[in-house]
Amino acid sequence: MVAGARLLGAADESVTVWAASDDLAAGAEVTADDLEPRQVRFVDADDLDRYYRADQALPPEARLVRGVGDGELLPRAALGTSDAVGVLQLPIAVDLVPDSVDSGSVVSVYVRDTARCLDCAGAALESVTVVDAPAADELTGVRQLVLAVEQDEADRWFELLATLETPVVTVVGS
Repeated sequence: MVAGARLLGAADESVTVWAASDDLAAGAEVTADDLEPRQVRFVDADDLDRYYRADQALPPEARLVRGVGDGELLPRAALGTSDAVGVLQLPIAVDLVPDSVDSGSVVSVYVRDTARCLDCAGAALESVTVVDAPAADELTGVRQLVLAVEQDEADRWFELLATLETPVVTVVGS
C-alpha cells in the first residue's frame, strides 16, 4: 500500500513538455504542429527550466539552431530566431534523390556537368540537413529539396552552378 501511494505521488509530479513528433532540421521553423506533448517526471525540478512546457506558447518565429530528433524533448537551447540560427534555407532542384530522403535527413549533394565531363562529379555540399523535401514534380521528375546551409556554402553553390552548362544534381543520403 505504501509503494502504491508513493507511485501515485510520483505520478502527480510529472509535467507535460513538448517533444518533436518527427526529425526536425536545423534552421526549420517550429510550431506546435511539429510537436507532441510528453508527460515527464524530472528528478531535479531545475531540469524543467531547460525545456518548453506544453502549456506555454512557443516564441514567435522560433527556428531550430540545431536539429532535434524524433521523440526528443524540445530544449530551450535548441530554439532561436532566424538571425540566431545562422543558416539559410537553400532550395535546389535535384535530378536524382533516394526516396528515403526526407525532412531531417543529412545528405551530400553532387553535381556533374553533362556537357563537359560525363564521368566527373564532385561533392558540392557535404553533410547538410534537409529542411523540406516535397514530392517530385510529376511532369519533370525533378524534386526540390530545401537545405539548411551557411552563407558561404550557399555562395559556393551558386558560384559552381554559374560555371556549368548542363548540371545534373544528385543527392546521397547518409
